[in-house]
Amino acid sequence: MLFSAIVTIIGLSLFEAVSSVDNAIINAEVLSTMGKKARRWFLTWGMFIAVFLVRGFLPFAIVWAFNAKLSFMQVLSAAWSSDPMVVDSIHKSAPILLVAGGVFLLFLFLHWLFLEDKKLGLPRTEAFFMKQGVWFYAVVSVLLAVIAWFALQESNLMGFGAVVGSSLFFITHGFKQNAEEQEKKLLGSAHSDLSKLFFLEIIDTTFSIDGVLGAFAFTLSVPLILLGNGFGALIVRQMTISNIERIKKYVYLKNGAMYSILVLGVVMILHSFGAHIPEYVSPLATFIIIGFFFWKSKMAIS
Repeated sequence: MLFSAIVTIIGLSLFEAVSSVDNAIINAEVLSTMGKKARRWFLTWGMFIAVFLVRGFLPFAIVWAFNAKLSFMQVLSAAWSSDPMVVDSIHKSAPILLVAGGVFLLFLFLHWLFLEDKKLGLPRTEAFFMKQGVWFYAVVSVLLAVIAWFALQESNLMGFGAVVGSSLFFITHGFKQNAEEQEKKLLGSAHSDLSKLFFLEIIDTTFSIDGVLGAFAFTLSVPLILLGNGFGALIVRQMTISNIERIKKYVYLKNGAMYSILVLGVVMILHSFGAHIPEYVSPLATFIIIGFFFWKSKMAIS
């Protein structure tokens, strides 16, 4: 049990850190244009907000959103509660949460595969899909229809969960697209440090949603998610402070993060339909995939 928990926390930390590389790069580039006082504030209080408030509050908020019958205090104590009503409610809501998170992660991967510029880690495969970019919206629409159809056979709420996952993807995607435009403006103009701090906090919050939703593929235990994502967020902050140029050289890390997201999304969807997948599958797949692309990046450097 302890070994499983440790492996889960390490897997969560690795996934959170690698999937947030883009976040760290944006943070470092914007921070380089800010004054010392503003940088110090962000690296101190910004860390507190990102690690303890956003990544600490979000898992509970997600569980609460899918357990309308429970009070927020019941959700806060759910991890340690033996109340049959609380345990039963969390168990019944798990498929809805998992199908929503799975659809979100699957769409996230497909958008990257079809539409985003990337360093080709698997050249033939990724180049082929990039040429078919126009089909992205058709593919995700058909996938959503298929997943929702089968989810509705289980329950109306599961079908609704699939739609929620899709909606959440497009909402966060819109924020990220706008963030890219705002980053260009901030780096090329004399915006105040206050506006840049506000921008960085919004970016941190948006990127944290990917990591928190992906975490539910590892475990439904909120304390483990808090520990894993918290350690991962601390690693991201450390990358922001001192190692960002070195991290940029590992050009295939983003590929590793996205293929991990694909596996986690599939695991969540299968779990939601009752498939039994051992808990070690998600962390093990994350270690193998990210390890492969880390090795590939290291070979490219040398």
